[in-house]
Amino acid sequence: MSTPGLPDRAGNRAFAGTTADQPAVATSPAAVGEAAPFVVMVKPVGPACNLACGYCYYRQTSEMYEGGHVLPMSDATLERFVRQFIEASPGPEVHFVWHGGEPTLAGLPFFQRAMALQRRYLPTGWRCWNNLQTNGTLLDDEWCAFLAAEGFEVGLSVDGPALLHDAQRPDHQGRGSAARAAAGLRRLLAHGVEPDLLCTVTAATAAQPLAVYRALREMGSTFLQFLPIVRPAGDGLSAESVGALEYGKFLCAVFDEWIRRDVGQIVVQFFAETYRAWAGQQPTLCALAESCGSVLVVEHDGAVYACDHFVRDSHRLGTIDTAHLGALAMSPEQLRFGQQKRDSLPGQCRACPWLFACGGGCPKDRLATTDTGEPGLNVLCDGLRAFYEHADPLLRRMVELGPHPSAIKEELRAEEQQRWRGVGRNDPCPCGSGRKAKRCCWPSRP
Repeated sequence: MSTPGLPDRAGNRAFAGTTADQPAVATSPAAVGEAAPFVVMVKPVGPACNLACGYCYYRQTSEMYEGGHVLPMSDATLERFVRQFIEASPGPEVHFVWHGGEPTLAGLPFFQRAMALQRRYLPTGWRCWNNLQTNGTLLDDEWCAFLAAEGFEVGLSVDGPALLHDAQRPDHQGRGSAARAAAGLRRLLAHGVEPDLLCTVTAATAAQPLAVYRALREMGSTFLQFLPIVRPAGDGLSAESVGALEYGKFLCAVFDEWIRRDVGQIVVQFFAETYRAWAGQQPTLCALAESCGSVLVVEHDGAVYACDHFVRDSHRLGTIDTAHLGALAMSPEQLRFGQQKRDSLPGQCRACPWLFACGGGCPKDRLATTDTGEPGLNVLCDGLRAFYEHADPLLRRMVELGPHPSAIKEELRAEEQQRWRGVGRNDPCPCGSGRKAKRCCWPSRP
């Protein structure tokens, strides 16, 4: 599972030495008229998956496909989708995002046919860019060689240390999947494919922020995503959902370690997006934008839905069997869906000094009420505000540093060295904990 909106590293290069913008995915097909940019997450096997992650928001959609549905996506539907999506793109790059469930269950021959269809329908001088989101457990050398040869970017789901990953991401027999995911990661790296690592932030994850971050850092990828789990249950949230304040503490702890050690070497997507906001740039993720509706879903049966988090009858736009994908993306229903994110924003959010950074959050998370009882508040609001307040001074300084924001790392190191000057093992720790330095921060001093 992944945050919608092309979760690749192309738009967030600021911490790796460049601020190149993310390539746009747009439509202006002559056949369906001018259209705004949109992204499609195509689900070749729908919600089918070989894992049984308890927090997965997509599992419930399987109830829509009980009986009468053939997996994977048929060859006819695949061809129709590839052709229509290329027609709905302005070029010269067309961005395909393969999602799930677990899309590799469709089989390697399915993806080989997809690549052949892309080449068949691609205009001269154009090229396709493909992104695969996977749990990595089914990736063998043949798969990895194919992904490398076709230039795929890959998002790999890893929930931190093996024990935590196994607890949160078991298969249908209750067995952990950490070893299999790690093997898939090693194979990808061996074939020259560096995946983005996607880690969910659950109640359990939030309780050990540095252990989770450090485990991911050691896995060999330089692009990390943290995806907060928010699932309604009864009058509140499910047990695995992360609380607002816990999420804020998690972000603060990881940010402090990252900015002092890894900025410039590792891109953490949320921090990169936050930096973009402080630098006056537009977000590359729909969850942080003023409005949404630009990330659609095409299911295995050709049905088109408004969003990855709203695959339900009330947000079904139609099917590519009877309507063009570009027309569905620009339908009045979809435009209203996207504008509703902005139009339903509560007054408390409109007056918030951090609205420029969070955009009110994803509509799926706007389940709380404001201090005055107005609905539509992001359930993670308190934690996000705490993080923004905590990070604000350093983010401002990074913007001041211009094209080399990673220079802040050296400034912070110099400050730390000054703070530790003259402090002995048995002196009070300069962090203010009240404990002796040797029993507190001494091992991590600069």
